[in-house]
This record gives sequence, C-alpha cells and structure tokens, in this order.
Amino acid sequence: MEAKNRKRKEVKGSPFVIVYTTGVSEIMQRKALWITQTAVLLALLIAVQAVTAGLGNTLITGSLVNLILIVAVTTGGLASGITIAVLSPIFAFIFGIGPAFPQIVFCIAIGNAVLVAIWHLVAGVTKKQTIINFLVAAVVGAVAKFGVLYLSIVQFVVPILLKMPAPKAAMVSGAFSFPQLITALVGGGLAILIVPILSKALNHQRVG
Repeated sequence: MEAKNRKRKEVKGSPFVIVYTTGVSEIMQRKALWITQTAVLLALLIAVQAVTAGLGNTLITGSLVNLILIVAVTTGGLASGITIAVLSPIFAFIFGIGPAFPQIVFCIAIGNAVLVAIWHLVAGVTKKQTIINFLVAAVVGAVAKFGVLYLSIVQFVVPILLKMPAPKAAMVSGAFSFPQLITALVGGGLAILIVPILSKALNHQRVG
C-alpha cells in the first residue's frame, strides 16, 4: 500500500534514490479548500455589512463581523483570518458600506488583524480549543482590538489627521470607543457557541 503512494526517481550519477510522496494532490485539495473557505467567509462578511448597514445598529453589524473573523481564524488558520481581517474593511470602503476615510479603514484593518492574531495564538486551529481558551481569547482579543481602535482612531486619526469639526468628531469617536469593546465581546461569545460545531465538522480539534 505504501509503495503505491510513493514514486521513486533515480538521479543520474548519484548512488541515492530520491523518494517523492504523491501528496501533491492532497496539498492542492487543502489549498483549494482554504481559498474557497476564505472567499466564502469574506463574501459573507461583506454581505452582512451591506445588509445590516441600513439598520443603523452597530451592535448587530460589529458583533457579526467579529464573529466571522473569529470563525475564519479558528477554522481556516491565521492566513485566512488575516486575509479577511484586512480585505473586508477595504471592500467595505470600496462598496460604500464602511467608513468614508481611508485612514480609518487602515486602523480598522489593524484592529481586526490584532483580534485575529490573538485568537490564533490562544485558540487557533493548531491549539487545543477548550472553553477556557475560548474565554481567554474572547476577553483578551476584545480588549486588544478596542485599545487599538480607540488609540489610533479616537486619539490620533480623528483629532490630528482628519481634524474633524466637534460634532462629527464626537459621532465618529463614539462609534470607535466602547461599542467596539462590546461588539468584540459579543462576537467572541457567539464564536464560543459556534466554532466548536464548525471545527468538528471540518475535522479540526474538538473542544475539550
């Protein structure tokens, strides 16, 4: 059976035999699955933003966005999570369903990436996905993302780079302060319920 799964190739002038495993097809399948999963989640995230934008409820939109980011990194890996974290605010900007300022878009991408990185380090695909790990990732990730957005947007971009007038500055700053902490926590809480089911379906580690 093992002989069937291997292909040998003699190297001219060499006394050695190089053994090649025919795992190329498996690698290609995994890559295709990764691309498909990442593309689907990215499209879903953009669709969620487009559909919920009209509701004017940032709690719903933000919580679902964070949920999808967490699902991406805990089931598809760090590369999938980072890809969606960075591209989603860019596409939202292009389609007119996100902030109208590129400076804010950049900060959101960084905040998303920080959230994804923390979930990967604490409860990623290669980690033991226990309830404790999920809880730690949810709290630490939410606080970290909130901190990044608050310091970069509220304390720097709005007052210094954009120099917004007071009423508009207050509105934008309000959107990127404590509501971001709440939506990240809610998204993490939803992920605790959903990710174990998805991970099991995708043959990743089960929750301990």
